[in-house]
Amino acid sequence: MPKKRLKMTNSREVRRAVNRVANMVLNGELEPKAANAILYAANVTLGAIRVDEQQAKLDELEAVVREIEDAHGRY
Repeated sequence: MPKKRLKMTNSREVRRAVNRVANMVLNGELEPKAANAILYAANVTLGAIRVDEQQAKLDELEAVVREIEDAHGRY
């Protein structure tokens, strides 16, 4: 049996993977226990994606603040 891969590098892909897993369970192609493990991994992955996105936004805001401070002098 060939290896299967679920792409989960962003929230859209995680959503697709969750839908695919749900359909596989409904169609009897995947055992619920295996689905639970995959969905747990999807949830952990989604949490990591959220943290990465928040960190990127924070880094961007910090850069903007530094630019403003440099342009107008530090307070």
